[in-house]
Amino acid sequence: MPNVAAGGQECLGLAQAKLVRALSYGCQLVGGALPGPGALPAGLLAASAQLSSCRTVLRLFDDLAMLRHSCGYGLGPQDEDLLVRGLSVLCNVANQLYYPCEHLAWAADVGIVRARSHKWWTLSTALWGSALLLGMLRSTCSPQSQQQLRAQVKAEVLSILTDAADLSNAIHWLPPGFLWAGRFPPWLVGLLGTISSLIGIYQASRGGNSEAV
Repeated sequence: MPNVAAGGQECLGLAQAKLVRALSYGCQLVGGALPGPGALPAGLLAASAQLSSCRTVLRLFDDLAMLRHSCGYGLGPQDEDLLVRGLSVLCNVANQLYYPCEHLAWAADVGIVRARSHKWWTLSTALWGSALLLGMLRSTCSPQSQQQLRAQVKAEVLSILTDAADLSNAIHWLPPGFLWAGRFPPWLVGLLGTISSLIGIYQASRGGNSEAV
């Protein structure tokens, strides 16, 4: 299942979280690309699933961090473009709602609550995809990006690439019948996730703010 991109960060240290994410998608990329069946491809895919489950459990503790981020931003600074502020607020709302939906899906899977986990996974994926799309629109609509230095424009382009890769995976995880949902092979999911993860690690090393964690 998907792993959220959140303005509020995962409880694991940011650098560690990005590394776990990269390892998860990297295992899926290599495991899906290797010819099978075989012990190595199956083992790598199993490792990817375990790492993904680890990140899901860690996100059980992230609601308050996301809430602090959302409350800290509020309706946005008054000197910021109104459209950008609106997109940012909607993005924060989508990210905030993602967490309880994913928590319910996880709780249903492990048997803590009696519910159909599939619908909650679908809803959480839809919220994640919505947040990514809003983030992309925010980056492209910002009037400041045309006046900023080359490094700042580069950061916006990298953020768009990251969100586009994650959005492609988010659509893949939606129920079949919607665009390309369910059609990606494991290696392609791993490739897109690895690309977004590596960009995130690069941005973190440069002090940038990547939302795809």
